[in-house]
Amino acid sequence: MAADLAQVAERLRAMHAGPEPLILPNAWDVASALAVERAGAPAVATTSSGVAATLGYEDGEAMGAEDMLAAVGRIASAVRVPVTADLEAGYGLPAEALVDGLLGAGAVGLNLEDTIRDGTPRLGPMELQAERIAAVRAAATAAGVPVVINARIDTFLRGGGGAEQRLSDAIARGRAYLAAGADCVYPITLDDAHAIERFVAEVGGVVNILLRPGSPSLAALAELGVRRVSVGGGLWRHAMHRAEELARDLLAGQDAAFGELGEA
Repeated sequence: MAADLAQVAERLRAMHAGPEPLILPNAWDVASALAVERAGAPAVATTSSGVAATLGYEDGEAMGAEDMLAAVGRIASAVRVPVTADLEAGYGLPAEALVDGLLGAGAVGLNLEDTIRDGTPRLGPMELQAERIAAVRAAATAAGVPVVINARIDTFLRGGGGAEQRLSDAIARGRAYLAAGADCVYPITLDDAHAIERFVAEVGGVVNILLRPGSPSLAALAELGVRRVSVGGGLWRHAMHRAEELARDLLAGQDAAFGELGEA
């Protein structure tokens, strides 16, 4: 099993070095993962917010590791492409247990954020998160699988100070996390083109940017040197918004849309 997962992990890692950025339309269950795969995605990423909502939880580790990893496992067993899982801050699991759970679910990559959730969510110390990433890398190496670690940087969500201070802190964290063993760094909600360009240049590694309202286009992100683009819960929100629209139309007597896709 480890040998097979190692090959899948290498496939996922290689996708970050292609001629174009790796684009990940994040899925939240088996049906959405299969839809993403049918659309041509070379890998499937999960969204913690979408998975949590599907199971009746709030985002932010309100659900436990067991439920999250079970959802990831169902997705990984259904698709043929590599799966990378949003595991939030790791649910308090030791690095070995986190990696074992990830690999047991059949996934070969993970997001790991530097928010601490022991009460009011807050940005954790950079040094502590670097140690955490190093421990996860060591556990993955011991398991024989080069797990792809996407280190999420929450400075722009929870950091203090002005824009310059937050950007400088995010760059320092990006460097530290890459040095600790991360494959990719993810400054979530960073959407200013000049700041993204500086972050990419000064961090010197693979950068994941969240595509959201106000962010540069895919083409612009590629020109800025971004190597991975994800949408977080964006696809899930679009799907839920459309489902509600169709339900409202149907309840108002407008049934045209339900003659288009057949009974399935």
